[in-house]
Amino acid sequence: MASLARRLLGVRMAVPGLWRGHSSATGGKEVHCALLEGSNAGIAEIVLCRPHARNSLGRLFVTEFFHTVDILRHDSSVRVVVVRSAIQGVFCAGADLKERAKMDNNEASLFVNRLRGLMSEIESLPMPTIAAVDGYALGGGLELAMACDLRIAASSAKLGLIETTRGLLPGAGGSQRLPRLVGMGIAKELIYTGRQIDGAQAQIIGLVNDAVTQNEAGDAAYKRALELAQEILPQAPVAVRMAKVAMNKGSEVDLASGMAIEGLCYGQVIPTKDRQEGMLAFIEKRKPQYKGE
Repeated sequence: MASLARRLLGVRMAVPGLWRGHSSATGGKEVHCALLEGSNAGIAEIVLCRPHARNSLGRLFVTEFFHTVDILRHDSSVRVVVVRSAIQGVFCAGADLKERAKMDNNEASLFVNRLRGLMSEIESLPMPTIAAVDGYALGGGLELAMACDLRIAASSAKLGLIETTRGLLPGAGGSQRLPRLVGMGIAKELIYTGRQIDGAQAQIIGLVNDAVTQNEAGDAAYKRALELAQEILPQAPVAVRMAKVAMNKGSEVDLASGMAIEGLCYGQVIPTKDRQEGMLAFIEKRKPQYKGE
């Protein structure tokens, strides 16, 4: 299935930073996939590269994002996905307001529904996802980051659901995901005011998992995201995926129902070869070698 992903996406094996900052390096695509190798084997990157519009969520950008997510969903060789920008100083600036201004009310409504669907597709990817926020993540850009399981931000990055400053409200799931991350009171304050906060403030309120000091290359969050991905790589892939299902689905229901979902997920792990390998490695006092089986 990994070869299928490379064939359909035209992906070449990449090393970290290979495509950074150059639209031509992604073959003209606004959203591209990179499958890493070496010590990073098992990590896939979704690379955002729409420099003329600061990675704003335009029609082509969204279509390519959908396609990339669909391919990765079925690639069992991918254990972690990192979402990063190839444009220094920006993760995603949110909606493409120039495109949006040309839409009538019906077209705008349909497009926002499509955005909402994209965020749900990202959230439901079977493997863990990490957003590396090295710059501005505003409006739909922050909603994109929140659709990922984990978020790493540069301390100087700017994050905010700024829709109310444009006469709108978060429409791609932000009004639902933000309260679950930071609590209802803080979420309401941020959405009502349209306030932008930096990465350090975002960590304090629980919006991001970690905030790191930006470096000269402008990719400190990306590098930290790779480190976090490397911590996940050695763990049993089926167990990690089932843990994601248990937490995501369990958080949507009452505690008793959540416990039942956890039990079903646990049952999926019991018969795996990885579980047997984990037990054997513990007995033999060695590191387990998981294959995702």
